[in-house]
Amino acid sequence: MNLDAKDRQLLSLLQKDCRASNADLAEQVGMSTSACWRRIRAFEEAGLIAGYGARLRPEKLGLAFHAIVHVQLTRHDPAHLKRFIEAMSSRDEVEECYATTGSADYHMRVRCTDIDAYNRFMEDFLFPLAAVSSAQTNVILRNIKS
Repeated sequence: MNLDAKDRQLLSLLQKDCRASNADLAEQVGMSTSACWRRIRAFEEAGLIAGYGARLRPEKLGLAFHAIVHVQLTRHDPAHLKRFIEAMSSRDEVEECYATTGSADYHMRVRCTDIDAYNRFMEDFLFPLAAVSSAQTNVILRNIKS
């Protein structure tokens, strides 16, 4: 799908506030409400828009501890990788998990209530996984851009 400047502006506005009314979006982009609605529908049908949701404030939910965890694996065979991936997908503490190149095999963004909860997550969940060799934690001090 080829995107023009209005398409990009519309997508940007939707990312900032997906609850904005079609009329407001159309006015900001400078098009009719029906044309705006058709473009958004086309974005959805083309798969450009994966879904709509609410951005939560984790600290207001009691999730004050935030870290990036770099995980190195000892075993890369399919069975261990599958268990590792399933384990990461099953835990609420793991907000994001990426397989990457470089010195670490996986990078995760983890949130917990506090350092004690994070320590339990590491000792009771991550380290017992057979594929995990080591993990390095970088505590996030403040969010610059999300």
